[in-house]
Amino acid sequence: MSNETTNVSPNQTRTANEPIITIRDTNVRFEMDLGTSRVLKDVTLDIHRGETLGVVGESGSGKSMFADSLLDAVVEPGVVSGEITYHPQNGEPIDLLGLQPWELREFRWEKISMVFQGAMSAFNPTMNTREHFEETLEAHGWDKDEGLERAEQLFTDLHLDPDRMLTSFPHELSGGQKQRALIALSLILEPEVLVMDEPTAALDLLMQRSILNLLYDIRDKYGLTIVFISHDLPIVSGFADRLAVMYAFEFAEIGRANDILGNASHPYTRALLKSTPNLETPLDEMRQIEGESPDPVNHPEGCSYHPRCPLADERCETEDPGFYTVDGEHEVRCHYWESAAEAVSLSFGGEER
Repeated sequence: MSNETTNVSPNQTRTANEPIITIRDTNVRFEMDLGTSRVLKDVTLDIHRGETLGVVGESGSGKSMFADSLLDAVVEPGVVSGEITYHPQNGEPIDLLGLQPWELREFRWEKISMVFQGAMSAFNPTMNTREHFEETLEAHGWDKDEGLERAEQLFTDLHLDPDRMLTSFPHELSGGQKQRALIALSLILEPEVLVMDEPTAALDLLMQRSILNLLYDIRDKYGLTIVFISHDLPIVSGFADRLAVMYAFEFAEIGRANDILGNASHPYTRALLKSTPNLETPLDEMRQIEGESPDPVNHPEGCSYHPRCPLADERCETEDPGFYTVDGEHEVRCHYWESAAEAVSLSFGGEER
């Protein structure tokens, strides 16, 4: 690990690639009549302090379960196992899965906070915005006056009028205003990590871009680490430092965003890029991904992608590939990653990749 120090905010420095969350062999299981449903499978990953990690994949690939596991918020009868450790800026590491219920309630919002899908339904329609902030501050024993001052600053940072926002009811706000209000609420207790699960999915493209630009500024000002969950690869790739591509409840490829976009090395990542609308790929070159994602109860042996993969052979059907190193931090879970570009060609602006 490098000892180079990088500025994150005026009051905070970090060591490059220092982990803020370490995840080891983490699984999420649901016991069902048909058998055990594994919706997160042996995930091992470090989330670096101060980075934005983009987690992408098809619907049903396990992205939301990964997000929920970071707060030990998987609903019953789901069970999270493995190790998830939070490394605070100051103090001893915290075993997230070993926290007592009262400790977990304090941990959420104050250390790791989350912006869930659907800002439209996140607010109580009978309460104005100020009451939502006051309720959160009171529940955690924080000073309301100081907290509301912070709320006003957060609204200003998000290009919203604090006076109007705090006195408005949810039905008086637009979709973009509600989403930004939810971001402000998630940051009111000064967490270090912000997990965002499809936060812009219900917004138009212009508002999505606007909110992502604001998040750049918020991240740098407050020294945040952001985990950004999305099915929209072009949206998240322009915002994230690293990308983690999820398929069938495990990560298929992980690396710097530029490395993955410029040298995607898993057949699934390349197929995902080929199927996603963008301004550079001709429409006649776009292709949907054939086949279906695996059933979480009947997960295939070997490589989970082999039933849909043009490179699959008998080895892929029986042998789990594990991770191969492409270059530096770029890792891919494929036996034949060196042949992926030939098997699934990509064209960006007329250039083959």
